[in-house]
Amino acid sequence: MKKYLFLLIFNLVFSIGGYAQIIEPVKWKASMQGEGNQQEIVFHAVIEEGWHLYATDIPSGGPIATSFSFDELSNVSLQGNVVPSARPHEEYSSLFDMKLGWYDSKIDFKQAVTIDNHDSFKITGYITYQACNDVTCLPPTKYEFSFGESKAEEAPAVVMTPVTFKKNTPSNITEQDGWQPVVEEIRAMSDENISSSGSLWFIFISGFVGGLLALLTPCVWPMIPLTVSFFLKKQQSRRKAIGEAILYGLSIIVIYVGAGLIITLLFGASALNDLATNAIFNILFFALLVLFAVSFFGAFEITLPASWSNKLDRKADTATGIIAIFFMAFTLVLVSFSCTGPIIGTLLVEAASWGGTLAPTVGMSGFAIALAIPFALFAMFPSLMKQLPKSGGWLNTVKVVLGFLELALSLKFLSVADLAYGWHILDRETFLVLWITIFALLGFYLLGKLNFVHDSPVKYVSVPRLFLAIVSLSFSLYMIPGLWGAPLKAISAFAPPLYTQDFNLYNQEVHATFNDYNEGLAYAQKEKKPILIDFSGYGCVNCRKMEASVWTDPTVKQILENEYVLITLMVDDKEKLDKPITVEENGKSIKLTSVGEKWSFLQRYKFGANAQPYYVIIDGKGNPLAAPYGYNESVPRFIEFLQNGLNAFNK
Repeated sequence: MKKYLFLLIFNLVFSIGGYAQIIEPVKWKASMQGEGNQQEIVFHAVIEEGWHLYATDIPSGGPIATSFSFDELSNVSLQGNVVPSARPHEEYSSLFDMKLGWYDSKIDFKQAVTIDNHDSFKITGYITYQACNDVTCLPPTKYEFSFGESKAEEAPAVVMTPVTFKKNTPSNITEQDGWQPVVEEIRAMSDENISSSGSLWFIFISGFVGGLLALLTPCVWPMIPLTVSFFLKKQQSRRKAIGEAILYGLSIIVIYVGAGLIITLLFGASALNDLATNAIFNILFFALLVLFAVSFFGAFEITLPASWSNKLDRKADTATGIIAIFFMAFTLVLVSFSCTGPIIGTLLVEAASWGGTLAPTVGMSGFAIALAIPFALFAMFPSLMKQLPKSGGWLNTVKVVLGFLELALSLKFLSVADLAYGWHILDRETFLVLWITIFALLGFYLLGKLNFVHDSPVKYVSVPRLFLAIVSLSFSLYMIPGLWGAPLKAISAFAPPLYTQDFNLYNQEVHATFNDYNEGLAYAQKEKKPILIDFSGYGCVNCRKMEASVWTDPTVKQILENEYVLITLMVDDKEKLDKPITVEENGKSIKLTSVGEKWSFLQRYKFGANAQPYYVIIDGKGNPLAAPYGYNESVPRFIEFLQNGLNAFNK
């Protein structure tokens, strides 16, 4: 089967056991030939076997043509246009419904010039081109040329200095007062406050939005007309073609949901939560997202080995029925993973930080459904495909915008590792300065004031670009007061906590009295006060939301500070214990080596829960006083929860 999967694969694949390679199938060399004032520039292109380079005269609505742009001409003038040394191979393309020309092997392009002053002339410019094979099309690429001086700037290095920790750990924890399990008592109480359905719905919606965003990437967008066209042409019966297209969409869902189930079964909720705050993992993911962003900005192009897609294509050709459709879906998942990888990876990490065993699967379900719907929808109504915009410059804009967003998001992962290990290299003010700069640059880019190597000049700013620029620049200005301590509730889930900021004029945040369970328990017994345990985490997004939007309410703040002993326990705190603690759980002997593991075990062992945020009210002996409370940003409901605990304690 020969078909053009017109994919613009441009990102780094985040895949366990896989690898990616940078492909440069077209090698350029520019030189000047001739003597005297009349000379010519020769652009020599060597094209790898199996690839082709599009000609210079592609009709409107087709793929990216090879073009030559001259930025600076000093003491030199162009004579005519760039002329190829040979006629291109021409062939009709059913994808674009037009005859297209391209070159194989090698080709020279020549531009005649007249030099006015041989001692001080300068020519700079770039070639815009696109290389394709029978499986993949690389995104539009630029080759810069210059006959004159050039300068290169070197980026400053970033130095990270680790910080040492103080260690403090008791032993024999399960035999200490207040550690006895109260799981049955908790279950006997009303559990409506800790229902996870709302959290799962939020994760599903987040995955669905991520899937819609993935549709706009250059890897996935061109696949819609290609795959739908394939199914409609494959069968003589339109009804059967539509049925197979729907089956194709269901196969996509099965593959992604299956991946979520495998990840959950292999690691489990606790291991995923630990992985989500592991320093090495977060630093690696931070570095990968930075590489994704650099790739999106046009520094290099990365794609999967074509052999992977070819093997799956051959499987789809030789197989029949459902098996063939499944292999087609798997081909889509594989070749588009270089674009969807950052979205999927971020989704799984965030889902893991919520706790629970269903979160990764629910998130992947939302992502897969959003990704699969268009393929079935356009198969049912193929006339709608005529309304789809052609692949072009707008996809480059989407790519760069995603690059800015990934660069901003990468700091969140670095922040999680920084908080969990106490390095203090990315405190709140540093984080905010970087975000303010990133979103300001995004606004300038959307206005056409900043261009990258693969961008075409912005002749005018469209209305959507203008509104997006307004949003980005306004968001950047919104964050500026945060440098002086403004709570910035809109980004509280991503920014480091207020207590990491050195200069802070805001005094409405609530701080826990203790971060050690045993110390807080002893103090509460002495003061005869109830205890509110806050099981939290440095990587817990919803914990930051609760602290910023609920705890800062004047009534809530007054109750927490005056009526309760507030104990915050970070289940992902990586501070090492003085000595590992061995405990029994589910018939197995496990070893606790960090402070976070200790508090995570307390939450599971005593309360039978492992999701964060998790708020539970107990007395000085460790007995529960009210039904636990989970993530719910309703201030009245949280006040009611606190009052119920006070009433039970006073009785």
